[in-house]
This record gives sequence, C-alpha cells and structure tokens, in this order.
Amino acid sequence: MKMLTSVLASGALAATATASFADDHMADEMTIVSWGGAYSASQKGAYHDPYTEKTGVTITNDESSAEAVAKLRAMNEAGNVTWDVVDVVASDAIRLCDEGLAIEIDPDEDLAAAPDGTSAEDDFGDLLVSECFIPQIVYSTTFGYRTDMVGDTAPTSVCDVFDLEAYPGKRSLEKRPINNMEWALLCDGVAKEDIYDVLETEEGQDQAFAKLDTIKDDVIWWSAGADTPQLLADGEVVMGSTYNGRLFSVIEEQDQPVAMLWDAQVFDLDGWIIPAGLSDERLARAKDYIMFATDTQRLADQAKYISYGPARASSAPLVGKHADLGIDMAPHMPTDPANAKNTFLYNYEWWADYRDDLDAKFQSWLAQ
Repeated sequence: MKMLTSVLASGALAATATASFADDHMADEMTIVSWGGAYSASQKGAYHDPYTEKTGVTITNDESSAEAVAKLRAMNEAGNVTWDVVDVVASDAIRLCDEGLAIEIDPDEDLAAAPDGTSAEDDFGDLLVSECFIPQIVYSTTFGYRTDMVGDTAPTSVCDVFDLEAYPGKRSLEKRPINNMEWALLCDGVAKEDIYDVLETEEGQDQAFAKLDTIKDDVIWWSAGADTPQLLADGEVVMGSTYNGRLFSVIEEQDQPVAMLWDAQVFDLDGWIIPAGLSDERLARAKDYIMFATDTQRLADQAKYISYGPARASSAPLVGKHADLGIDMAPHMPTDPANAKNTFLYNYEWWADYRDDLDAKFQSWLAQ
C-alpha cells in the first residue's frame, strides 16, 4: 500500500490506473466526521477537495465529532459502523483506542515520511499520544470578548470570566466539564501545577462546581464550536469560550468587534482515528486518505484557512499566509510566543480516565 501510494503520488501511473485501483481495491465513497463550521471548511480546502480531485472518491462530511465516543460505541454494539475516518480530540482517541473502537496505526507504515526523509514517528514526536491517534493540529480553547461591551478596561485574565461586577452580561461556556473545571479551580486559587491532583478528589470537584455556581445563571451553554462565534457576533454574550481558530474566523474573516483573551488558553491536540469494524475496501480507502491528508504539505495547507498549528515539525516552516486574506498566519497561532505567555496544558490521560464519571456529574449539576 505504502509503495503504491508513493508511485501514484509521483505521477508514475496514469490517472486511469489510479481510478482502476480505487475501483478494484478501495471504497469509492467515504464518510468523514469532524466538527463543522470554519474547521470543517479548512479540512475541505486542505484535504478533502484535493483528495477527491486525485482519486475521484466521494466524501460525505458529518459534523458529529462532539458525540463521537457515544456514537461509535453504539455503532460497534449494533455491528454497523458507518463512519470511515473520525476527527477527535486526543483524550477521546485514547478512550476509543482503549475500548477497541479504533484501530492501531503504525506511523512509519501508515503515514508519509517528511520530505527530507525523517520518519513520520520522529516528525510527529511526542504528539503521538495514542497508538490509534494521528495528530493533525495543535489548537487551544480560549475566550473571545466583545470589544464594545467590556467598557474602558478590556479583560486580561481568564478569571475575569467569573467577575460579573466588572463584566456584567452573559457568558458562553462549553456544555462539558473539560476546561471549565480547570478554569474554575485556577480562578479559585488552586496553583496550576496542582489542578489535576485537586480535581481527582471529590472535594476538588465540589470546589470547581461551587466556583462555576457563581456564574451559572449567566451562562449560555454551547455544544458546537460555531456557537460562541455566532453568540459573540450577535452580541448575545459579552465573552465566551471556543476554539482559537473559530475566534480567528469571527475576528479576521468576519471583521466583528471581537478580541482574543489568550490568558490560560488550554492547549490540546486534535486528529484522526479510523474506526474498528470497517470492511477491507473501506479500511484501505481510510488508510489511503490518512496517508494523503497527514503529509507535511497538507498539514501546512490547513493553516491557510484556520489558525491552528500543524502537528508535524516539518510542516511548521511551510505555514504561510491566509488563502483569502493574505495575512501572515504565524502570529495567529496559539503557539506564537506572544500568545503563549500563560498557557494551561491539558492532561489527555487524566481526562481519558475520568471523563465518563465527570460527564455524569456535570450533567447532573447542570440540571440542578
């Protein structure tokens, strides 16, 4: 497979041979699951459209990544897996891998080497946090705020989210415990390095919920990454959390009166898994797509459309200007030194272990 893909990419075989191979050995359509909005649009521009042009395969986009774990569990139980490639955060990839719902990937067999010959395993390095996970981007969850709704003093600290007196109005927070629990403890005086030790205890969880109680009545809860940008654009919230790339879109592309609050941005990884239970033809297609979509140039290309840092070391020097705006994208990355002065490092393995329990507690707290 790897050798044939390389030959095809080099143009040594005619396009008709490519089509013949696809017809004979791979599925001619696939469903790719992601997060929707500006993020899915960036994948379409960088990966899907070029891959369809190369192979003729039909790609259906599904925007169910927020529910990926639950839906893949149900599909597996029913023996009917309808998704071919799924975009998930790293902690969900770890859970899916542990439960046997995602296949293991051999980086040096299933992923392309860097242009200089560096192996994929070395090129991705420490971002290969699970045997089933193919990292795609480094992103952050952070806050945006309406510049015309915060008075003369713009917020500078994540803890301003909890200050209803200085910044009255609605906030938007994601409808899940991840990040919210960490920010709550951080703004209740827990040292950054102690957050997960505290959160591991019932007392620490109660402390986080108590802090969130102080703003609960003023929160609009979001489930889709596009929600907060729309709420900000409509002036329905004064500030809200979402992914930094979504905020880039509303600020730079839509020219809304919104600014970034980078303080305590939570770094995370997002990438692909291939579900277990695919037929041979669908698995071959999924692996071929992954080989194509995660090479050095493709990951750099995604940064033309959205401000997420590519996961391969060899891709970073290729990040250039926005495809439409023509602005330099590097200063808009969460990893830019000016933006990364105070970051919070998300603990993938901790959340993989505690997510189900805290999800249940969080939903119970919301219903109170």
